[in-house]
Amino acid sequence: MKIFISIYKVGCLLFFIGLNPWLFAQEADSLQLQLNMDAVYNRPFLYEGSFPVAVGGYIEAHGEYFVSDGITEGVSFKIPRMTLFVSSTILDRLKFLSEIEFEEGTKEINIEFAALDFEFHPLINLRGGIIMNPIGAFNQNHDGPKWEFVDRPISATTIIPSTFSNVGFGLHGKTYQDQWVWAYEAYVTNGFDDKIITNSEGRTWLPATKENTDRFEENFNAVPLITLKTAIRHRKIGEIGLSWMGDVYNKYEEDGLMLDEKRRLDVVAIDFNSSAIKNLDIIGEWVWAFIDVPTTYSQQFGTQQQGGFIDFVYTIVKSKMLGWENAKVNLAVRLEHVDYNVGSFVETGGSIHDDVQAIVPAISFRPSSQSVIRANYRYTWQTDLLGNPAVRTAGFQIGISSYF
Repeated sequence: MKIFISIYKVGCLLFFIGLNPWLFAQEADSLQLQLNMDAVYNRPFLYEGSFPVAVGGYIEAHGEYFVSDGITEGVSFKIPRMTLFVSSTILDRLKFLSEIEFEEGTKEINIEFAALDFEFHPLINLRGGIIMNPIGAFNQNHDGPKWEFVDRPISATTIIPSTFSNVGFGLHGKTYQDQWVWAYEAYVTNGFDDKIITNSEGRTWLPATKENTDRFEENFNAVPLITLKTAIRHRKIGEIGLSWMGDVYNKYEEDGLMLDEKRRLDVVAIDFNSSAIKNLDIIGEWVWAFIDVPTTYSQQFGTQQQGGFIDFVYTIVKSKMLGWENAKVNLAVRLEHVDYNVGSFVETGGSIHDDVQAIVPAISFRPSSQSVIRANYRYTWQTDLLGNPAVRTAGFQIGISSYF
């Protein structure tokens, strides 16, 4: 009964919120020059049919077997998420899109995106509602069927807490010139809170702020989170994007009483993707986080974090297979690195560690670009704060994902 009540509440909320002007009426040339910022509406269900309201989504499921330093919990199966999209053309140049995610069999139900877009000019569009902060590329372009890998990138989920959404408003737009397209996004939203340092992880941990669901009702300290992104793409070369988000994360004042100085959090990311080499896609992202941690906290709380990933995806076969006309077989590899505490110990000058590395070779079969069967081997080694011998984890994952 609680699940049905939650779904009903989500449905009522969706009735009042909405999104993007280019969902149904882009020029043919512009459809070929989409950027990561277009990911929220670059989904198959939006281009089929002529109904005023469209519904679609995607699903992911996988099984895995891992061994960590000789210890295993055996085989397990997961359905990490099922996501629903609802969109509507309310009026000409007034659009709506929402994304609702059901995690781990309705253990959590989250509205990740639900916003209205008012198009005044291709370069000036007003967006308001629950907005996916455009930091990096993965936070916006995160749909499971688009990737050859079962797990999401470590840096994009533990430094950038993807998927990260907040209530707010802003502007976005883009313009085309021959082979080039340039775009921008600028939003003011609710933001982080002090859980990034007052959490059970015992380290600076940006994902902890997602536990504060009150951020969809009010801002923690009245200082808005500002997120800015610019990106440029060449038809034959690829795309590069630069983004920043920052705000004051602590409760520094209450009822006119000063509790602490303002403590800032700033995150900078660069992302890129390219298909310039035939049959080879290269996708990457690197992020830096700078956190003003109080001196009363120990050195295990990092004031700077950094990390990223790079994917190489090579198509080895593209032909009719098993009755599917444009099926593909891809070989891929992902390289990952995350450092949760960049710096040195004050007492000794030695490097602080608390870092993770991973390599993930993969093979995938795609009956179409909208569906994938993928097999991964993930090898991870994680070093603690003091740099003791790394904990090594390795295992296999087999998963499926598809839009519907």
